[in-house]
Amino acid sequence: MGDLVLRDATPKDAELILAYVQELAAFERLTQDCVATPADFRRFLFEEPRAGAMMAEWNGAAAGFALYFYNFSTFLGRPGLYLEDLFVRPAFRRNGIARAIFQALARKAVAEDCGRFEWSVLDWNENAIRFYRGLGAEAMDGWTTQRLTGDALRRLAAEG
Repeated sequence: MGDLVLRDATPKDAELILAYVQELAAFERLTQDCVATPADFRRFLFEEPRAGAMMAEWNGAAAGFALYFYNFSTFLGRPGLYLEDLFVRPAFRRNGIARAIFQALARKAVAEDCGRFEWSVLDWNENAIRFYRGLGAEAMDGWTTQRLTGDALRRLAAEG
């Protein structure tokens, strides 16, 4: 049995967070979409905070992380916690790290009176989907994610 430490990220973790995100992008076959920099994480996690991050260490080694932010449910009339990314390095998987991160974030959501805790998963990631079902999560059938990025986002912003 190993020693797991979960802690809030600090500005010194920006490079490690980027490394995790790049490893996650490779796993998700989305490397070409990963353009973030350590400066981006320093800015938006610490200088102008728009999100938070939790770091996981196993026996003193960097094992994984979670990056989250808050949204708002008009139907519930309260904030929700949205998990953007969770990644545990392959060498550290099957040690309960992901479950511990989910439990810590669930406690945070409950303590902060959030009405829900949500995340997305790629439809081909069957291992993750089974894990989430084991946590008690339910798929949001009927909902599809819509996204504007890059030129499409700038075009809409520039319209009259």
